[in-house]
Amino acid sequence: MPASVPPRLSMLLTIERWPLTTPFRITGYTFHDLEVVVVTLSDGEHVGRGEATGVYYLDDMPAGVVSRLESLRSTIEAGLDREMLSHLLPAGAARNAIDCALWDLEAKRAGVPVWRLAGLEPPRKLLTTYTIGIDAPEVMAQQAVTFSQARALKLKLTGDGQDAERVAAVRGARPDVWLAVDANQGFTPTSLAALTPALVAARVELLEQPFPRGQDALLDGLCSTIPVAADESVQHTGDVAAMAGRAHVINIKLDKCGGLTEGLAMAAEARRLGFQIMVGNMLGTGLGMAPAFVLGQLCDVVDLDGPLLLAADRADSAIYEDGYLTCPPTLWGSPV
Repeated sequence: MPASVPPRLSMLLTIERWPLTTPFRITGYTFHDLEVVVVTLSDGEHVGRGEATGVYYLDDMPAGVVSRLESLRSTIEAGLDREMLSHLLPAGAARNAIDCALWDLEAKRAGVPVWRLAGLEPPRKLLTTYTIGIDAPEVMAQQAVTFSQARALKLKLTGDGQDAERVAAVRGARPDVWLAVDANQGFTPTSLAALTPALVAARVELLEQPFPRGQDALLDGLCSTIPVAADESVQHTGDVAAMAGRAHVINIKLDKCGGLTEGLAMAAEARRLGFQIMVGNMLGTGLGMAPAFVLGQLCDVVDLDGPLLLAADRADSAIYEDGYLTCPPTLWGSPV
């Protein structure tokens, strides 16, 4: 067989349900538990795995991911590589799961870790945010205290009139932490203007996705003293340039963009255009965080706390210590 032809594969698709410790509320949506798709690819000698959660606001959910991949089973199992995958599937969770499984499989075939295949330096532990979902101000303050090892917190806000109290309560409880807020598209220009003095007083250092996706012109002329991060407004590399002059930070999520391959391309494009880079997640287990951890080595802001919201992680789990994240080689992306 010519070396350029990928070997045949077998594909296993499973949907797993992972309980959360408590319901997790953001603007317009509440997570009660977590479903993820796990893709396992085997070439008969080596096995690679990838996990995807999906993008709820695009109705890109696990059942649909499995249905889409089942419809492409014969094409996938005939053999493909990451370049072929980029033409087979659009950005989104299905491509993410396959792309990450292919990286894992490639690492095992080559006998070298993914970070080396990607041309990166050996991974270092990453300072990550710990996210607090929308709740009463006193409850969010208590959660901030409970996350005692956190060095960085991200607060979900909703534009319902209580956000100033939420931010003040958390800052009062944790005067030591780096603090970000995430509106998940929940603000208007009027509500943000009213809230901004409270954000400044609380020393908030990042404002994520204040306005709805598709209404990015609302950012024109905002002149925010707090850096703005674009999340829902930027799904893949092709969306990055449109945020020039509107946002300071691009939040890359593998479920949005379609995997580590596209995530690395997004990071390169964002840097070229002068943005800072953030890596985030749509919740997930350690298996979902591990490829994002590789991307996180290039990022200015890291938000990879998904497993902390679960009642339990995988046996080979992501490790959170003193506010930092480490993904052990046995979890994903290494020949060991």
